[in-house]
Amino acid sequence: MDLQLIAEGFEFPEGPIAMADGSVILTEIKAQRLTRVHADGRKETLVETGGGPNGAAIGPDGAIYITNNGGSFQWLENQGLTIPGPTPPGHAGGMIQRFDLATGALTTLYDACDGRRLIGPNDIVFDKQGGFWFTDHGCSTPEGRKFGAVYYAKTDGSHISRQRDHIISPNGIGLSPDESAVYVADTQLGRLWAFDVAEPGVLAPPAGFAPGRVICNLPGYQLLDSLAVEASGKVCVATIINGGITAFDPDGSTEHFAVPDLIVTNICFGGPGMTTAWITASATGKLYKAAWPRPGLKLNFNA
Repeated sequence: MDLQLIAEGFEFPEGPIAMADGSVILTEIKAQRLTRVHADGRKETLVETGGGPNGAAIGPDGAIYITNNGGSFQWLENQGLTIPGPTPPGHAGGMIQRFDLATGALTTLYDACDGRRLIGPNDIVFDKQGGFWFTDHGCSTPEGRKFGAVYYAKTDGSHISRQRDHIISPNGIGLSPDESAVYVADTQLGRLWAFDVAEPGVLAPPAGFAPGRVICNLPGYQLLDSLAVEASGKVCVATIINGGITAFDPDGSTEHFAVPDLIVTNICFGGPGMTTAWITASATGKLYKAAWPRPGLKLNFNA
């Protein structure tokens, strides 16, 4: 895989969105902002979000929906790398934000579900119906982790539901091409889960003791971050420690594409034929572009 450096100097970039004009919009978690990267590499701040903007996606109304973790990391500098550390003691929780590209208005859509505060919303994907699935990564505490969950919500603020609870560290989320399955990458386990969809916005009950189907556990110490799905159904998950993108086939086989960064956090597809990949290399604060060997799955909503 040939990588082209598009821009650098970001403060822990994530959540890339490939735009029709050739630009890429991404989040900068440490800098607490949404940034547009123009095709020539020029950077433009779109909005200061506060908290910790993590995942981002275009909704059916053309607005950008942001999973904001509420500032759930302290930031460590180690040998020139930016590393997410423990959760600050004052962390109160995260939220789902909506940013209107036309007006510049930023609003909070959800910060709780059934009276329980969201902990650290992380990644997001829209289904064909215009609702969205998102992960709550949980957070660390001095006594251990607050577990995360998988949610479904509507863009008008009328509905949010917790579809799977007590997951260790759910991070990347995506839909199979036929939307019969929700894929979730668990960071700490190095595991890709598949959850079967019973109907739009509702997961089927698990078949046994496990919360879902295990696609694959990566060997050794590898951590997983956010993801995008290929048109073929392969799931491309940003990989930490073994820096790069791991493509998981639904049958459990994998292939790895190396990226020169310890903490690769996300990938999105765009361009002619959906064969251009944009990859966030977060420890070094860089955005790369690459020709992907297979087409990515076109998202339901774009701008």
